[in-house]
Amino acid sequence: QVQLVESGGGLVQAGGSLRLACAASGRTVSNYAMGWFRQTPGKEREFVAVLSRSTASTYYADSVKGRFTISRDNAKNTVYLQMDSLRPEDTAVYYCAARRTVSSDRLYPADLGYDYWGQGTQVTVSS
Repeated sequence: QVQLVESGGGLVQAGGSLRLACAASGRTVSNYAMGWFRQTPGKEREFVAVLSRSTASTYYADSVKGRFTISRDNAKNTVYLQMDSLRPEDTAVYYCAARRTVSSDRLYPADLGYDYWGQGTQVTVSS
């Protein structure tokens, strides 16, 4: 079992930055592929960024490419999402997720198949 707890959300003005953290307990995140997803009311959950188990590979949604960065700190057993140049359309609840995999470098942008999810953290970007 892996428990994931997100933090770092909040209210920020357009153009600002936030860093989301996803702290894991129960298992080391280095054994999992990780992802960040987001959801707004009335919409499907959407992929934001994913990280391979080895951390050698990353993949971003077109809407966040060049502005967001996913990373992992093994010592802290934590995955981060650095969000820069935020826009009002980035407003959403952000979730991190972990997926068991034997592949070191495969990426999983689809939310189906993730084994563990955090409770989410709200990000609100004002214009």
